[in-house]
Amino acid sequence: MNELPHANVVAFKESKSVKADTESVKADTDFDYQDFFENGALALHLVSADGVILHANKAELDLLGYPAEQYIGRHIGEFYPDRDVIEDILGRLTRGEKIARYPARLRARDGSIKHVEITSSGNFRNGELINTRCFTVDVSDLQRARTELTRVDNTHRQILEGLPVALYTTDQHGTITYYNRAAAELAGREPEVGKDKWCVTFKLFTPDGKELPHDECPMAIALKENRPVRNQEAVAQRPDGSFFPFLPFPTPIRDEGGNLIGAVNMLLDLTDRHRAEEARFHLSAIVDSSFDAIVSKDLNTIIKSWNHGAERLFGYTADQAIGRSVTMLIPADHQDEEPRILERIRRGERVETYETIRQRKDGSLVPVSLTVSPVRNAIGQIIGASKIARDITSARENEHRIRMLMREVNHRVKNQYSVILSMIRETNKRAQTPADFEREVRERIMALSRSHDLLVTGDWKGVTIFELLLSQAKPFGNEERISMSGPTIILSPNAVQYLGIAFHELATNSAKYGVLSGNEGQISVTWKTTGSGASRLFHLSWTETDGPEVQTIGEGGFGTVVLKRVAPESVGGKGNIEYGPHGITWTLEAPLAGVETSLGDEPT
Repeated sequence: MNELPHANVVAFKESKSVKADTESVKADTDFDYQDFFENGALALHLVSADGVILHANKAELDLLGYPAEQYIGRHIGEFYPDRDVIEDILGRLTRGEKIARYPARLRARDGSIKHVEITSSGNFRNGELINTRCFTVDVSDLQRARTELTRVDNTHRQILEGLPVALYTTDQHGTITYYNRAAAELAGREPEVGKDKWCVTFKLFTPDGKELPHDECPMAIALKENRPVRNQEAVAQRPDGSFFPFLPFPTPIRDEGGNLIGAVNMLLDLTDRHRAEEARFHLSAIVDSSFDAIVSKDLNTIIKSWNHGAERLFGYTADQAIGRSVTMLIPADHQDEEPRILERIRRGERVETYETIRQRKDGSLVPVSLTVSPVRNAIGQIIGASKIARDITSARENEHRIRMLMREVNHRVKNQYSVILSMIRETNKRAQTPADFEREVRERIMALSRSHDLLVTGDWKGVTIFELLLSQAKPFGNEERISMSGPTIILSPNAVQYLGIAFHELATNSAKYGVLSGNEGQISVTWKTTGSGASRLFHLSWTETDGPEVQTIGEGGFGTVVLKRVAPESVGGKGNIEYGPHGITWTLEAPLAGVETSLGDEPT
């Protein structure tokens, strides 16, 4: 660097060495160094080898606000608030180094700090430092701008870091240059800035599950085609194996000339949205498939939704119902219900299940149970109500049927009590010993119980002759030796009980004396109907053949009473017993109406 001259020997305190330096340089050039030094825009000063200021031009004095007499002659270190900086500068110059744009701070006369850049070199003679020449450039405005940029950059970075949404940036080649904390948490990994490309995620997939290479992801497309990419959902996999759906918003970044310099991407996590949609679809499917009528309305009674259950119950399609007032379903004598319901809904109350009447499209009335609940919007305001209506026609019919059944059971139990009392009385008359009495009573009560079980199993609607006969014969064994034939007839509950007793007595007698007591013979049970209309008759025959010779059933015994009088009279008919050498025959003839079940016999 050429030595800068100085001609003002007064300002240099008559320094002969400086004067000699200046004059020697002026001899080699026609350049007006004095004018350049004194009036130039650059702040210049000369410092002696021991750090004393020898001279300063006007720009230097103006920079720090000192008059020459308060600045020149002082040690340069007095104006540097950072002692280590000036020591470093002087040390370098003493060693013969040159200083170029060295950042430093200078203290002005008013106490303010000036940010400057120092460019300086030493003037040596015979290897000895004579003085140093320093250019001082005020960069305070630049420093303030840098500080402001740094502040703004820090502010922006804090904003980006504080955002709950994932953000990251790349250069024009797709290399990641920045990512915020939300991006790392969403991706489940720490991306490598300057190394990872295109996306912060571990692996990518299309919504249908196909693997998506990173260089084909929306960010890559945005950079390659220099355009924003929108509405392209994707699924990412974290290193721990978990997945999350997301919606990216890659957008190119361009400089002032419109040249692509990078891109920014925002990743919107769709996990909660997908869960909400799945829950909504699930709920919608439940509502739509519900057998109950589920209807929503606003606070003005206008129907807003209408499921298939409502179509089935009320007869209106969704198109016919939505947009109309729900009062179309309320009969005239129940119209006062709706205002009371809405008043409670507006208060946020739930109307617990209650029974009422509603009207179908065809005008028919249907009993329903209603449950009404408030419907709220996203901010919790009540905007309507949801109604669940259940058709209780069958429930009411069942309740009525149960009540009738209980009355019927009560009636039949009383009849059975009478039968049992008769059994006990007649058995007591003919039993030889207390043990015989107990056994016979127990067997006959069990026979009644089996008939009763059949009725309960058949919901008291009746039992076939085949079922009744088999249940009474089975306890004695050899039931395979009993053949049955005849049309299907459902015996009334009354016939079941009394014919059941008759079959029990016949099977008991056969097990003691007849076919069921040995290994020979056959029992044939046949039945038929004759006549037509109200005069139809029922005929039944129990015939034992080829069995041991039968002595008697016991004339005047309980069995004879049941077969000749009790069982036939209970169905409005008559019975007869004939004794053969190898078995007996019992016949029954009765009006079919007294034997066969009918609607009148069913509990209603």
